[in-house]
Amino acid sequence: MVPDSAAAVFWRNRTTGLFDRIPLPAAFCGADGTILRANPALAAEWGQLAGAFRGRSALELFHPESWGQLRSIAEAIRLHRRSRYPVAVRWTAVNGVERRGEVSVDLVDDTSFDEPNLLVIVRVAEPEAEPVASAVCAGAVDATAVRILALTAGGATTAQIASAVGLTADGVNYHLKRLSRRWGVSGRAALVARAYVTGILAPGAWPPEPARSAGRPGP
Repeated sequence: MVPDSAAAVFWRNRTTGLFDRIPLPAAFCGADGTILRANPALAAEWGQLAGAFRGRSALELFHPESWGQLRSIAEAIRLHRRSRYPVAVRWTAVNGVERRGEVSVDLVDDTSFDEPNLLVIVRVAEPEAEPVASAVCAGAVDATAVRILALTAGGATTAQIASAVGLTADGVNYHLKRLSRRWGVSGRAALVARAYVTGILAPGAWPPEPARSAGRPGP
């Protein structure tokens, strides 16, 4: 029976669309770790477009806390085992921010004779929401995030902010979501209010601008 090529294309496109919408950073890799496709959430970690990661090695991006975990994956590939392997990793994200998390590696293929590919999904270890008192410290927010907050306070769209700070729209959203999680707020209006309360944006200035002490590299 000849497979329906139109149906195959439909389901391939549907699967690709779902993969791109996964909210967690994810990549589909060859058995040697070469990235075949990355989703926008992964690209946002570095403020780039997803296509820029094709052909790169996942080990260029993520650094395992223990190389022994990688040996377990290599052995699983050799023996064609099908399981999920967690790997604790760290990486340097956009603007030099140090991040940590866990990568889950699933081995996938069509037959038991094929060399398996790897589905890599990253779960980022986010810091807990900080109290207002600790956020007053200017070093709590990096310079790019401060500019994004100021432009957001002025009513700029995501596209306008991205153009002004030299990031992609995903990169801008990454900064806003990260600050939302850190501060425990929801929505841009709440983020802007928090930025004024913590002294990150200068009160009384229009258009909005950073406070003089804001925008130093944070921890």
